[in-house]
Amino acid sequence: MSKVALIGAGSIVFTKQFLNDMFNTPCMAGSTYALMGPTLWKLEKMKQYADQIIEKNNIDAHIYCTTDRRDALKDADFVILTFQVGGNAAYAHDIEIPMQYGVDQCIGDSMGPGGVFRLLRNAPVMFGIWEDMKELCPNAYVLNYVNPMGAMCTLLARGTGMKVVGLCHGVQTTMDLISGYTGVPKDEIDFINAGINHMDWFLTLTHKGKDLYPILRANMEKPEYYKNEKVRGEVMRQCGYFMTESTGHLSEYLPWFRSSDRALARYCDEPMFGGEHAAYLKFSRMIQEKFKNTDVLSIESGELEPRSKEYCSYIIEAIITGRPFRFSGNVSNKPGYITNLPADATVEVPVYADQYGFHPTYIGALPMQLAAMNQSNLTTQGLAAQAAIEADPELVYWAIAMDPLTSTKVTLNECRNMVADLFEAEAKWLPQFEGKTFKRLNDIDVPEGTVGVPVPEDPALAINNRFAKLAE
Repeated sequence: MSKVALIGAGSIVFTKQFLNDMFNTPCMAGSTYALMGPTLWKLEKMKQYADQIIEKNNIDAHIYCTTDRRDALKDADFVILTFQVGGNAAYAHDIEIPMQYGVDQCIGDSMGPGGVFRLLRNAPVMFGIWEDMKELCPNAYVLNYVNPMGAMCTLLARGTGMKVVGLCHGVQTTMDLISGYTGVPKDEIDFINAGINHMDWFLTLTHKGKDLYPILRANMEKPEYYKNEKVRGEVMRQCGYFMTESTGHLSEYLPWFRSSDRALARYCDEPMFGGEHAAYLKFSRMIQEKFKNTDVLSIESGELEPRSKEYCSYIIEAIITGRPFRFSGNVSNKPGYITNLPADATVEVPVYADQYGFHPTYIGALPMQLAAMNQSNLTTQGLAAQAAIEADPELVYWAIAMDPLTSTKVTLNECRNMVADLFEAEAKWLPQFEGKTFKRLNDIDVPEGTVGVPVPEDPALAINNRFAKLAE
């Protein structure tokens, strides 16, 4: 009879699926679910939906709503985190302000200016949750779905003592695609994956001992397959390995796909998450408008839907029953699960859950080209996490300046002005930066004919100049 606290339960899609999954999990009979969020009417709608399923299917479960986080966390065994501070209002700034500087984001929730500022907005809430947990449920397991996943899990590892794992559905959904691309049933494919969230590499893909990569690589040379995977497919063609993220996301994480109009036209021309500018913001606004005018939960039948492939319910089941469950999780690399990535980074590797907690798998070294691409993202994630912990605006600037896409589109001073604009626009969601200044710098113009100040001649240059005169 566990207690589960769901922080951010106003999310209709996730909360609905989570409750269905938990109602399908036998060991959760008699459990209590605390639905917590800032907007009570949204929570009450979710409770009405859940109560309908409970009554119709004779499920032993108790649901209650609260806007009091401490009430939700008190005596919780599991804490599920799925919130977004600032909603679409803040998210719009993440996308629209960088675009004024030429930084064109498709999703903008994990890397780049959008990912960094999403982390900054969510960080104070995360630290508040940890302070409450230390008093109210210090031994609870935390399952984090809050983005940006990599940077957020790094922040939690460095700044809290939570027993936490970060969860995403990239591996499950990509395996569906690989099954279709190779013609092999998903459940019959064996694989080992490792890397970072949203850039997790399938190091092996086999079916009954046979390597599936030759089939996958051959098919990716065909236009009808390549059309679906213009960025991920191109990365595999060049580096040899398929990975877990779609064109829209991956095009933001590497410098080669959104850095020029030519690249955008070639690789990012598909609508809705195929690389289109601001695709996810447009989608989020559409969903928000639809749900504003339509009570989608009121037309639900009350039928218990099948258990989904999301990891959350299976992990909780494994911890309660002791039956091991393998999943792909985001964990600190401090023990060195991937040896050629930093120890203070977050990596995504196979993890086993059981009654003793989380047990990540040792991978060793990634192929060097894969580690290099991962590292390009980890630099920004590490700087962003430390910036959030210290509330240091200069570290925020450097996190964004070092971002692989941003650095192809702006100068250092343009980046500084962009970050200043973001701080000003999002100040109400960033209380930790109140009273702190972020200094803009003017560009320095050098008029034609300006003579530089006299400086000592470089000895190496002097030798070169003497050789040059001799050559004359």
